[in-house]
Amino acid sequence: MPGGGRCPDCGSTELVEDSHYSQSQLVCSDCGCVVTEGVLTTTFSDEGNLREVTYSRSTGENEQVSRSQQQGLRRVRDLCRVLQLPSTFEDTAVAYYQQAYRHPGIRAARLQKKEVLVGCCVLITCRQHNWPLTMGTICALLYADLDVFSGTYMQIVKLLGLDVPSLCLADLVKTYCSSFKLFQASPSVPAKYVEDKEKMLSRTLQLVELADETWLVTGRHPLPVITAATFLAWQSLQPSERLRCSLARFCKLANVDLPCPASSRLQELLAVLLRMAEQLAWLQVLRLDKRSVVKHIGDLLQHRHTLIRKAFRDGTAELEGGGKELQGQDLGPGRGKAEAASSSLDLPEGKRPASPALLLPPCMLKPPKRICPPPPISTVTGDEDISDSEIEQYLRTPQEMRDFQKAQAARQAATGVPNPT
Repeated sequence: MPGGGRCPDCGSTELVEDSHYSQSQLVCSDCGCVVTEGVLTTTFSDEGNLREVTYSRSTGENEQVSRSQQQGLRRVRDLCRVLQLPSTFEDTAVAYYQQAYRHPGIRAARLQKKEVLVGCCVLITCRQHNWPLTMGTICALLYADLDVFSGTYMQIVKLLGLDVPSLCLADLVKTYCSSFKLFQASPSVPAKYVEDKEKMLSRTLQLVELADETWLVTGRHPLPVITAATFLAWQSLQPSERLRCSLARFCKLANVDLPCPASSRLQELLAVLLRMAEQLAWLQVLRLDKRSVVKHIGDLLQHRHTLIRKAFRDGTAELEGGGKELQGQDLGPGRGKAEAASSSLDLPEGKRPASPALLLPPCMLKPPKRICPPPPISTVTGDEDISDSEIEQYLRTPQEMRDFQKAQAARQAATGVPNPT
């Protein structure tokens, strides 16, 4: 460290000499700032006249990295190290950050957007390398607003013209569930709550696939759905010991955060399982509820494709009354088969069966209530002028037409002005 100086940008005392070609520079090893720049000569005339030319002037490199960009690059590297990403990921994320920072709209953006840009570049890199990482994880690390993050993410993808694949749900399940502290006994986890990792992952994947097939994942954040599926998988493997454990306590035992919508996703998954259980003959007599159906999750998942088709039939099928038999009648493409009427329907005459359940996204089954704006206040007073063409629209009978023609003729005789046609 020559001279014992300090870096003007970060204040570090770690200054080293760096020989760049034929010049010597004093560089900060922490932030990379060039503290003192060496000199070069470009021609023999300059050397003969003892005129020194700086390196930036000799090469035309006048543009310097701003302090804001330097801080952003450091944050990109720090975030990659916190997430324990490979070194190649770090280089790619840094390159994306530099490309995005060249755009005037990004360079002139507010500080909040520049901070979010760091996470966007890391997330894009992870998605391109099929590394399971969610926006929620990045936002939690950066203390960023999710709406600002998602908007900036889409803007960067469009500006740079990148091809970003969608997140693989199966890989995310494996990565997220591996962080649960339930696979070995500890003072905070009793032995009866410890579960085999492979069994738990396998059943969780099946439950997440079930949620995906029944529209519970579409348009939603994946982590609450995965949390609810992991909880049900863990309970169903040893229901006698774990049915009394709540979702909040389960997350506390597993040392993971409880997402706010996870309780709602849990109730939706249980409702789907109950509908499927109604289609199994040996479960119909048990009168299952949302608590006891957990014991039979293994059987339901084993036959889930058949049970889903039976439990959620197409409600557009018109079932005729009068004791008709519909033996698996084809209802056309995209409408399935009338499996509800595959057996004889001995219905009383004139009585129609209940409408079959529809398999639709929850946002369509229970749409949010929208407040309709109040109707505009009418300012009609009744004293407005009415044109002749508009009066004709209100005439209905021949007598009214004759009276109107007489009135027009009287007006023309009195004023001498012909009526408009």
